[in-house]
Amino acid sequence: MRFDVITLFPDMFSALTESGVSRRALQSGLYQIKTWNPRTFTTDRHKTVDDRPYGGGPGMVMMYQPLKDTLDAIAADGGVKPHVVYLSPQGQPLTQAKVEQLMGHERVTLLCGRYEGVDERLIESSVDEEISIGDFVVSGGELPAMMLMDAMVRLIPGALGHNQSAEQDSFSDGLLDCPHYTRPEEVDGMKVPAVLLEGNHAKIDAWRQAQKQARTEQRRPDILSGKTE
Repeated sequence: MRFDVITLFPDMFSALTESGVSRRALQSGLYQIKTWNPRTFTTDRHKTVDDRPYGGGPGMVMMYQPLKDTLDAIAADGGVKPHVVYLSPQGQPLTQAKVEQLMGHERVTLLCGRYEGVDERLIESSVDEEISIGDFVVSGGELPAMMLMDAMVRLIPGALGHNQSAEQDSFSDGLLDCPHYTRPEEVDGMKVPAVLLEGNHAKIDAWRQAQKQARTEQRRPDILSGKTE
């Protein structure tokens, strides 16, 4: 899998490439990442990538041409047409199901907006889908892009230490995860549930499934009702 990331701040992605699971997976050759700065594709001496919005209003808007030229360069590099995702508060909510769907693409391009966003004509002509990580606003698309990439990398076979780790994550089966415990058996008067100490794996599996159901009903009933809030 290959990620192409359009960003004004490529150094931010060192948080992904130099830490944890995503670093190990990159070093193992399980995925590739290439960052593209649209300032490279400007023609003026100031390397301008934004301008004032038509109609007035606060802030600046990322210009069409530098981003379009960047996308054209990405498409020409590698031979496989990328699936273009724009990280945007106006996009569809990111879910585990969406992450799994995106895994079907050999190559994904992530467009990280800044300022007030990007020229709508670029979205209409060149973006395949918009994705939001929640109903709130951050300073740019870099952090959302890294969250999406990390979620996808976890699903690449071999990325995690245990083959079942991703399968048992929250949302993998439509439910929240069950509680987890480790040693010692008792801390500050709180004990590990006895069923986890008995070694009966059938009973443990049933307990965990019941805990997942109960936790989801309590904390995220919207998941069970098929709603997204």
